[in-house]
Amino acid sequence: MLDKLNFDEKGLIPAIIQDYATGKVLTLCYMNQEALDRTIRDGKIYVFRRSKGKIMLKGEISGNTQEVKDVFVDCADNSLLFRVEQKVAACHLGYFTCYFRRIDKKGNEEITEKKVFEPKDVYGK
Repeated sequence: MLDKLNFDEKGLIPAIIQDYATGKVLTLCYMNQEALDRTIRDGKIYVFRRSKGKIMLKGEISGNTQEVKDVFVDCADNSLLFRVEQKVAACHLGYFTCYFRRIDKKGNEEITEKKVFEPKDVYGK
């Protein structure tokens, strides 16, 4: 099945990461073939960090890893959905989910979550 996936021209495929317990969408990331292979093999999320040009274990620095519970592929074979057990938080800004800001009909931003850790304590300055 995984050999039918449609990676883009850069060799990447988008992956939605969803919390297994709450159903909250945690983040959207990109994987190349190697990151996907490691994720399937090790049962933890690996991503291709476009900004760094390398594969990283999600939570490699913070320890906030994501254990894979389920893997789904969309009907066009061009995106993935991973349901995971999230350790502490997914967002590097200290929130459980990266989607902690709601935009109202007037375009105003509202913070909808509480921080679960302080980023400077985890990542330094």
